[in-house]
Amino acid sequence: MFRFLLILPLLTALSFAADVVIKPGVRSPISFKVSPEVSDNAQIKMRMHAAETPPPYDVSLEKFDIIVPKKYKKGDPHGLFIWVSPSNAPSISPEWEAVLAEKKLIFVGAHNSGNNREVFARMRMAVDANDNMRELYDIDDKRVYVSGFSGGGRVASMLGVTYADMFTGTIAFMGTNFYTDIVTLDKTEVFEARYIPHEEIAALAKAECRYVLVTGEKDFNLKNTSAVFENGFKKEGFKAVELMNVPGQGHQPPKGEWLKKAIEFLDAGTTVKK
Repeated sequence: MFRFLLILPLLTALSFAADVVIKPGVRSPISFKVSPEVSDNAQIKMRMHAAETPPPYDVSLEKFDIIVPKKYKKGDPHGLFIWVSPSNAPSISPEWEAVLAEKKLIFVGAHNSGNNREVFARMRMAVDANDNMRELYDIDDKRVYVSGFSGGGRVASMLGVTYADMFTGTIAFMGTNFYTDIVTLDKTEVFEARYIPHEEIAALAKAECRYVLVTGEKDFNLKNTSAVFENGFKKEGFKAVELMNVPGQGHQPPKGEWLKKAIEFLDAGTTVKK
């Protein structure tokens, strides 16, 4: 799946901070020294149809956290779970960490990638993490998932479409953007389009990628998320998209069982080795 349709070739030898020892099962810091060409200004602008030029960005100045499942070993490919946080720290609960380990997913999330950071940098950090992590670990190309909560979910939802040649699945928790104007199901509000994807990449997203939109009965984004599901993803012909409305849930990350259900929906598009 990681094919970069019309896009530039990847760098063949990316550099990493080599002085960090990663202990499986333990959250560990890491940094990357080089960005792939697929996250440069020209690529971001092309994929988003952005009129403005992204501000200066240097991945070597950014910090990331990773969590590698204890059972990971070379020769046994794991999936990749790239997290976009709404806050400055890429935090998830221990319950979620356990689900990711069970599902054979390596976690990676950027620091200083919260809602106060401009969107281009947030997107580039996720793309950079994806590419660099492939140099360190055996990654299952069919299980490269991007996810986030609230404002991070909105960024993840855009990445999942604009970088559909990179991310095979997306889980947007309590926040979702779309590329057409969205009318709510009760026709009382309109949410404006937030980006315009490249036509060829959007076609790939519709045909081959999988998406889960998670909201809750008491989530203030319920109306938005439900409308994006019906009048966005489904109306535009996305083949595999699921809406999960968590009973009694407000605007907080749900329990691990909902993360597990979302991952299982994404995994249904591939064959997962146990």
